[in-house]
Amino acid sequence: MTMSVPENISGSGGKEEESEDESEILEESPCGRWQKRREQVSQGNVPGIESAYLAMDTEEGVEVVWNEVQFSDKKVFKSFEERIREMFENLMQVEHPNIVKFHKYWLDMRESRARVIFITEYMSSGSLKQFLKKTKKNHKTMNVKAWKRWCTQILSALSYLHSCDPPIIHGNLTCDTIFIQHNGLIKIGSVWHRLFVNVFAEAIHGNVHQHRDEVRNQHFFAPEYGIAGDDYAIDIFSFGICALEMAVLEIQANGDNAVSKEAIDHAGQSLEDPLMREFIQSCVLTEAKTRPTAHDLLFHRVLFEVHSLKLLAAHCFINNQYLLPENCVEEKTKSFDPNGIMAEINHRDRPGVHLKYSHVSPLELDKFLEDVKNGIYPLMNFASQRPHPIPRALSLSQEQMETVKTPTPEPQETETRKVVQIHCNLEANEEGTRSHLSLFLKMDDRLHRQLSCDVLPSDSPKDLASELVHHAFISEEDCEKLACFLEDALCKHWSGTSTSPTAMAVMY
Repeated sequence: MTMSVPENISGSGGKEEESEDESEILEESPCGRWQKRREQVSQGNVPGIESAYLAMDTEEGVEVVWNEVQFSDKKVFKSFEERIREMFENLMQVEHPNIVKFHKYWLDMRESRARVIFITEYMSSGSLKQFLKKTKKNHKTMNVKAWKRWCTQILSALSYLHSCDPPIIHGNLTCDTIFIQHNGLIKIGSVWHRLFVNVFAEAIHGNVHQHRDEVRNQHFFAPEYGIAGDDYAIDIFSFGICALEMAVLEIQANGDNAVSKEAIDHAGQSLEDPLMREFIQSCVLTEAKTRPTAHDLLFHRVLFEVHSLKLLAAHCFINNQYLLPENCVEEKTKSFDPNGIMAEINHRDRPGVHLKYSHVSPLELDKFLEDVKNGIYPLMNFASQRPHPIPRALSLSQEQMETVKTPTPEPQETETRKVVQIHCNLEANEEGTRSHLSLFLKMDDRLHRQLSCDVLPSDSPKDLASELVHHAFISEEDCEKLACFLEDALCKHWSGTSTSPTAMAVMY
């Protein structure tokens, strides 16, 4: 959902009292973790969200956004209840470092009106539109490296959404629904705008407002937007306009009127780099079928580059961090001799170059790893294109939704990826009656699963492996392999008398 910064309150008098009033806790979630404050935030005209408040996550100690969707009639709400639960459960499965995080939801029918409350990530640094306005106001131009990094992050998120099965269409991508953090991390919000409009337009209290209704945003929407059969190409068109605005900072409109096609063409022609012009023009082609996919755009000459060994190593480190002890980078760098040579380049006609460990700052290395982990430097060019199974409620139109029989259960999903590495840790309790099993599975697409449970001496390794297949944690083909691994690990563990942890790992 679209989040933004708190609305500023003008005037100097009584600021302290106003600040205290805004921090007042108005309501708590049923579990007590989320605390709603009086301070409102701009919800960016997300359909049906009449109220959005700043809230506190008491477990993590961070600010989040408390969103409320009001339903005008309890009977109507009841008829939608199962679909609402299904939709919000699905939203919690959408997870990507460049997409605003959806944390939790619950239903509330205690008041006269029924409502859905859901918690989303708070983007404290504001929208991309606000950032571009500030940059232009300071008479600065856009840095090309920053533009490429932003485009890569947005395309990374779109490629993720479009590769879901079935594809998730954003349908509301503008510079107002893209957010930038202080560290340069880009996240897109309002991902579920299209679903709200298609499914709950008639049931939600108040008018459903769309960004397309605003004159200033009409140029972000493809010509075929809203026509039956529109697909991911509408997001590519919107991305192209966003990329153009990021490059020129602002596309000039004629007063309060919508941005014209001539203004877009003029802004595109003002770009000095022919590759940037070609890149953007390919996104905003009138014919939807001729537009490239998000994945194809990542290979365009203006963005594509061979990743450095440093970046590849950082991603490898992050992907396998669960196998390494905490603070291992700091501990490892302490053991190095600062004057030790880690690499050298020899030249026949001149002195060689020696690279010492003292040339590498542990703090800079830690920051780089943190940025990679946060998603600032995605490795999309080499990521395997495995569809992400998302239940179809996320991508159906209103007409299609009416043909779906809600009570009918969806077929059980199955895992198709292969396990290439298994690592487990077994730790017995003090009495020795049961043990805690931590299982780490690395898949063939370099992603991994971390599972844990308590096991008894009577538990069968084959049953444990079969249960993982049933819940789609591993493929059927890996069942016997994992059962043999667990049998070996459990036999060694139960045969010992010590309560110290037992660790095993195996590669395939």
